[in-house]
Amino acid sequence: MTEAAAVIQDFAIIMVIASVMALVFYKIKQPMVIGYIVAGMLIGPYTPPFSLVTQLEVVNLLAEIGIVLLLFVVGLEYPIAKLRSVGKKALVIATTEAFGTLALGYVVGQAMGLAFFDSLFLALSISVTSTVIVMRVLEELGMIRDKASVLLLGVAVIEDIIIVSLLAVFQSVAVSGDLAIQDIAISIGLVLAFIGGALFIGSKTVPKFVDLIGRTNHHDLVIVAVLGVAFGLSFIANQIGVSVAAGAFFAGVLVAESKSHAVARVLSMPLRDMFAALFFVSIGALMDISMLPMFIVPALILIATSFAAKFGTVYFSAKLMGVGKRTSAKAGFALSASGGELALVTAKGGADVGATSAFILPMVGAMTIITTFLSPYVIKMGWKFAKRIKAEAGEEEPSVAAPAKEENKEGSPDTPHKP
Repeated sequence: MTEAAAVIQDFAIIMVIASVMALVFYKIKQPMVIGYIVAGMLIGPYTPPFSLVTQLEVVNLLAEIGIVLLLFVVGLEYPIAKLRSVGKKALVIATTEAFGTLALGYVVGQAMGLAFFDSLFLALSISVTSTVIVMRVLEELGMIRDKASVLLLGVAVIEDIIIVSLLAVFQSVAVSGDLAIQDIAISIGLVLAFIGGALFIGSKTVPKFVDLIGRTNHHDLVIVAVLGVAFGLSFIANQIGVSVAAGAFFAGVLVAESKSHAVARVLSMPLRDMFAALFFVSIGALMDISMLPMFIVPALILIATSFAAKFGTVYFSAKLMGVGKRTSAKAGFALSASGGELALVTAKGGADVGATSAFILPMVGAMTIITTFLSPYVIKMGWKFAKRIKAEAGEEEPSVAAPAKEENKEGSPDTPHKP
């Protein structure tokens, strides 16, 4: 069999098994991302009796494209105006949560005897909260219009930027192999310079370019143009030692500034879904399930660490910023509930530069499966617990769950709630 035929065969196997597993998990009302990871585990080289895919390096290459498209579409949700509007409270809470969880996660990793970069990338992975998962759960539970949800969105926006930026710094430091203060400072400076340059220069050019293409009313030209921006900025980021994920994210932020951003998002979604599926399948394929007994206990310890650190930092920092007890508790439970897809991106980022041990990626994969499964239950129970807390002045919120059910009584349960 030629190499081209082998790649086509692998692609066919991946898509068929991934679609079957995604359907199974959809039917049992679990996130399809778990189905993709399980599909990867089934076809990967570590699952007996043999591997169903022969060209893992090609799968990994396609997964890298998936990272670019995944982060690009995430960035499309955050135009610069939204970043400016999230407010001081969200900035303080997000910074406290990200760095507080990172610090505690690193300490716990070191206490478990992990190597320096293993502890560092693991700590970064458990610092992530999935904006997509949290907001979808809140929407399904009829809580999206809750006062706490507005705060959650602002915190999640800033946290995504912090995590992507820290990933770029950690990869840069890991590649240089030197932990001298001046080298760390140079890495941080490169990331900040890239972000500043992208936002300053890019905001004056990219939106105009996308709008110029958009005025042709040719969707094929629009998708080619926005993908050119996404991969172009990712390439520039990679060339100066910054993560491609960071380049893709800020490419999305810049395209979101254009008048054609809605069209760009709609056109990008199918490509993102396909390549993101390949990314999650590749994560599953790299998970050696024979190592499960070795890392399941540390994974559970780190999940508990993540939950405690996130809830504690969010609740107390929110209280310090003048947020009421009830809203602070709701935000704490929601933000502590999920790791999500960005956790896998950060873990793979460490593996890509050869900084982490072989068991780190499957450990984070296992943690992602567990936390993604638990998220709806943690948020729902957390909201109920928060309601028992005596509300402070100006914190009483109208119940939104009951009206939401009435609105959807005759329609689909997934029908969006209208304001």
